[in-house]
Amino acid sequence: MQLQNNKILITGGASGIGLGLTERFINEKNKVIICGRRQEALKEVADRFPNVITRVCDISLEADRLELYNWIRENHSDLNVLVNNAGIQNWMNLGDEQFYQKASDEITINALAPVHLTDLFLKLQSLTTIMNVTSGLAFVPLSKVPVYCATKAFMRSFTLSLRHLLKAKNIEVIEIIPPALNTDLGGKGIHTAFPAVSDFIESIFAQLKEGKTELTFGTSAERATANNETISEYFKMMNP
Repeated sequence: MQLQNNKILITGGASGIGLGLTERFINEKNKVIICGRRQEALKEVADRFPNVITRVCDISLEADRLELYNWIRENHSDLNVLVNNAGIQNWMNLGDEQFYQKASDEITINALAPVHLTDLFLKLQSLTTIMNVTSGLAFVPLSKVPVYCATKAFMRSFTLSLRHLLKAKNIEVIEIIPPALNTDLGGKGIHTAFPAVSDFIESIFAQLKEGKTELTFGTSAERATANNETISEYFKMMNP
């Protein structure tokens, strides 16, 4: 992936990893569009980075996803990078009265929405790159966040297939695989003992400059390597 002169859409670009990507892509001289549910969070980013374009969008809603795509198509038809970053994480157990609803929300936002957005944005002739944010938990689940882990395993599998399927179209598919980081994912204060987002961003951009398509950090590197060693030959055999 070339790191400059792109027009990039980042879902969930106002906080956490999304905000880290937003800031770095701006510093690399790209035009960045971010979307999210909270107008106030988007405004805070726009106040810091006046060149950022913001759009309120709840990607859990199919109508909002369609509206986002149509707005991009009409106003930013030269957009060439889609970053499927937005996600939620619920700490829960099977006895939680809201288990099914929380599970449904996670599946919709973490899995269904990026699949839908991918399908929509592949219609743009300008598209050159799709970046999907998965997780080290795609490889080994943490039972306290059971559905979150399952959605990330889904996105890991989907990304592997997508990369293979889009080779003929010369569309690059990049997987961003973070370990636990110091963000508010899952709730404030849960991840304060983990590495800073800035360290993670620095590492994955170094990997992008090397031309890598699986971007890891810390313990996610070990898990991705082990997974690839296990499945790579079978994947090649099954997907000639």
